Amino acid sequence: MKKPQAPLPAPLETEDAAAVAPADQDNHLWLKFWRDERTDFHQSAVNPLLSKFWSSLELVPASRVFVPLCGKSLDMIWLAQQGHEVIGVELSPVAVADFFRENGLHPVLRQMGAFTLWSDGGLSILCGDYFALTKADLGQFDTVYDRAALTALPENIRAQYVAQLRRLVPETARVFLLTVEDAAEHATMQQANGVDEEIKGLYSAGFEIDLAYVESVYECDPEAPELPAVRAEYKVYRLTVK
Repeated sequence: MKKPQAPLPAPLETEDAAAVAPADQDNHLWLKFWRDERTDFHQSAVNPLLSKFWSSLELVPASRVFVPLCGKSLDMIWLAQQGHEVIGVELSPVAVADFFRENGLHPVLRQMGAFTLWSDGGLSILCGDYFALTKADLGQFDTVYDRAALTALPENIRAQYVAQLRRLVPETARVFLLTVEDAAEHATMQQANGVDEEIKGLYSAGFEIDLAYVESVYECDPEAPELPAVRAEYKVYRLTVK
């Protein structure tokens, strides 16, 4: 699977990195992204795979959707426009404030334990640490929408992310997962278009994995345009709890 696309800030200078837990260090870096306005990873339009394949879940309009590590994603606006109640979780208060301000929303803020709940109608974001979430914080929900949460995390934190997700997801809920994966040029099309080995390793213990769609494209690295284009695969996974 592809590495995080956002450029990492400089290593921590005020702490001994060896003494900082991986998730804590990643939290520090994520907050720094938003403070420094280094948010090139934010998409300025609704993800086309979301609008194309979301209906395949056959959800009723009033279904409640959980969006982990949501940033200020416009996908939440689209989901709300489909009639869903949407609840995200986001560490950065800068990202949360930007989301509501940029979309002309007027949230009510309420403290909920370690989180601050920002709400406007059917759109809510819990501002705080995803890894501190409990089922009581979230309440019942029907579907998880993950466009960039997993792939934005460093590899050494992804297993923690999935383990926490499995603790939070109700038995009847599903996960709609979008990924961007490197496609080895020497692999056969059948191998390349299959379920990614990292996805299998992370999710197979707790979820049934359905690969619903693969789109293969050649892309240049914007930071190294002189290098040849490499093939990437945009995939839609639908996961159900085992």
